[in-house]
Amino acid sequence: MKRFAIAILSLTLTGIPAVARAMDLPFNGYLNYSMGARLVDDPTAPDDFLLNETRFQLDIIHDADAASMEFRADFVNDRVLGNTYIDIREAYVQLTPTDSIDLKVGTQIFTWGTGDFVFLNDLFPKDWQSYFIGRADEYLKKPADGIRATWYGDSLNLDLVWMPVFQPDAYISGERISYWGGTGKTGPANGPINPVEPDRTMGNSQWAARLYGTFGGVESALYAYRGNYGTPKGFDTVLARPFFPRLEAWGASAQSAIFGGIGNAEVAWYNSLDDAGPNDFLPNSEVRGLLGFSHDIARDQTLGVQAYLEHADDFPDVARTDQDRWWVTLRYTGLFMQQNLILSWFS
Repeated sequence: MKRFAIAILSLTLTGIPAVARAMDLPFNGYLNYSMGARLVDDPTAPDDFLLNETRFQLDIIHDADAASMEFRADFVNDRVLGNTYIDIREAYVQLTPTDSIDLKVGTQIFTWGTGDFVFLNDLFPKDWQSYFIGRADEYLKKPADGIRATWYGDSLNLDLVWMPVFQPDAYISGERISYWGGTGKTGPANGPINPVEPDRTMGNSQWAARLYGTFGGVESALYAYRGNYGTPKGFDTVLARPFFPRLEAWGASAQSAIFGGIGNAEVAWYNSLDDAGPNDFLPNSEVRGLLGFSHDIARDQTLGVQAYLEHADDFPDVARTDQDRWWVTLRYTGLFMQQNLILSWFS
């Protein structure tokens, strides 16, 4: 397996750049090694390593008058799971059919909203395993296959996103990280969970929209989403397996300079479509809210704070112990050595 991985890596490092040069396509890449381990022993895991991998990323961009394209992929040798694979991060074509419309078609990373690692109206696929095992921040956003259309108006802009089939999050499944499964702690030693996924049909497409603009110095937006929860929050009592309930969401956000810094506010209403009333095995509908503020505390040093709240409808519910959940986050970012060294703290 090691010889195979080395052979594929050698081909990737030499062959693909050679093809790109021959076609006169600009490209760049880098090689990265990451390692992370548990600080507290987990009896359900065979060892303490969460992350032990080598990644080579290659990014090829081509711009033309009629269209542009980008291909960005990671070749990964994962020594925790014993896998060697290619992680396609982006592979899309961007078209501009009119002066006011852009189309991006293919594998891409969808994102919007004002939160810092807190997502209310950004219901696009996430990679929670990458986030918790210590990969770079960019890997929290999971690539998805779809179409993004953007219309630019005089004072308002509109984004429409369509993902033709259901694409879930890379959620905590027990492969690397243990989770509480209701009857006890479940982790790598007990195998991953096996949820029921929606059929890969057009009827299970995911839709999202954002209407946004700047008014009086305030960046404002309205959001809509219809699809499924990205993680298996429901439980099918007949099959005795978790599943992904249907979800409809509406929201709004605002962001502006205030008190010498940047303030933001965001709210979202989650309407659980499979939940007609109190149900112990489905997520209840809920309201989520976020307030944030960041300020420069010194040259190239920023401190940010966020307050987040979610309020559940149809409470009490034995599936959760409290109707209101809230937490506060703190972020410090410092740039040193001519901005070549970045120190970041998020808690």
